[in-house]
Amino acid sequence: MPDRFLWGVATSAFQLEGSPNADWTAWDERLRSKPNVTNHYSLYKKDLKFLKELGVNAYRFSLEWSRIQPEEDQWDTEAVRHYQDIVDILHGEGIEPMLTLHHFTHPRWFLEKYPWHEDRSVKKFLVYVEKVVSTLRGVRYWITINEPYVLLLGGYLDGCMPPGLREPASAVKALKNMLLCHGEAYDILHSLNQGAEVGVAHNMAAIAPCRFWHPLDRALSRIAMFFYNHSLIDAFLNGTLRVRFPFKKAIEMEIPVKGKVDFMGVNYYTRIHLRFNPFRKMGVELRHQDEDGHGLTDTGWEVHPTGLERVLRYASKLKVPIIITENGIATRDDQKKIKFIKAHVDALERCLENGIDVRGYFYWSLIDHYEWLRGFDTRFGLYTVDFTTFERKRTSAATYYSYLINKNLKS
Repeated sequence: MPDRFLWGVATSAFQLEGSPNADWTAWDERLRSKPNVTNHYSLYKKDLKFLKELGVNAYRFSLEWSRIQPEEDQWDTEAVRHYQDIVDILHGEGIEPMLTLHHFTHPRWFLEKYPWHEDRSVKKFLVYVEKVVSTLRGVRYWITINEPYVLLLGGYLDGCMPPGLREPASAVKALKNMLLCHGEAYDILHSLNQGAEVGVAHNMAAIAPCRFWHPLDRALSRIAMFFYNHSLIDAFLNGTLRVRFPFKKAIEMEIPVKGKVDFMGVNYYTRIHLRFNPFRKMGVELRHQDEDGHGLTDTGWEVHPTGLERVLRYASKLKVPIIITENGIATRDDQKKIKFIKAHVDALERCLENGIDVRGYFYWSLIDHYEWLRGFDTRFGLYTVDFTTFERKRTSAATYYSYLINKNLKS
């Protein structure tokens, strides 16, 4: 592994803490019975000790915007101090913080008055960014927005996430505004923190036709590959965002983000097979097929380690360092979790051997948590959580990951 390679784990604030002021709290009724989710907001010092136990040298976590700014003109200084304390604890243990500014959730007032498809959203988000960046100290690695395309698909095309719309035109406006926010936030971060390394966390998937012999399956796969995986990277390369939905005319927009990324964060989980189905929205049916024999996860996703190599190869076109900011498996089977980690780290090593500049690997996730759209039965954690007693238990997968990190840091 390269010198100073980042071995870490990743989490998101809302999935561990919950928040009474967030849009997701009202969106999913399961959160009403478990408003504290894992009780991490109170138990964070205990949970952070697991990082030292694992031997990681980096930790990716996020801020819960709705805790920091519960009302439009209100700032909770105690919440900011809470996140500053996490940064300070990490530094005390020699662990590099990587901080995500936006990880899916919003204050309710933002979604109600300034949703992403409204141009006013840009100014409001940047006020939050400037406030946080000018206050927090000791953070070098910043991620502006986590998985903007997932937010776009869930919130504006499928309607399964806030704001719950199914409007392609609004989706394009929302994506444009999110990327404008990234570009402006990049400038703010570098003006206030000259040593900052700024990136986005881009969810990428291996994509294949369900029936290779079917021309429409192949065409849909090409369109999906370009839109979901490539268009964001190309926007950073040339400053032009090109969006095309199936059976629609392509849309091109000039967006001032060319070169405004110091590293590319890649979140990778699975391969998706696409099948043309005229009775589905946009004629697309998504399937997960266990073609390689690695099995499916508890979420029904295919385990496909070689796909990680393909997406990293394309991300390397940016000519900036790549950090795998999320990679994990939902399963209660510890042996399956161990095999998943090993297979994907093997794929990572092959990428390094082929000259791809990967600087870090973050397993998702440290502990079990609330999972978007699925609730509390989906288990990604290296440490299990009893959501009634909040008891944490170490898994054998945690022991394996700790062994892997120790082996590579010493070699």
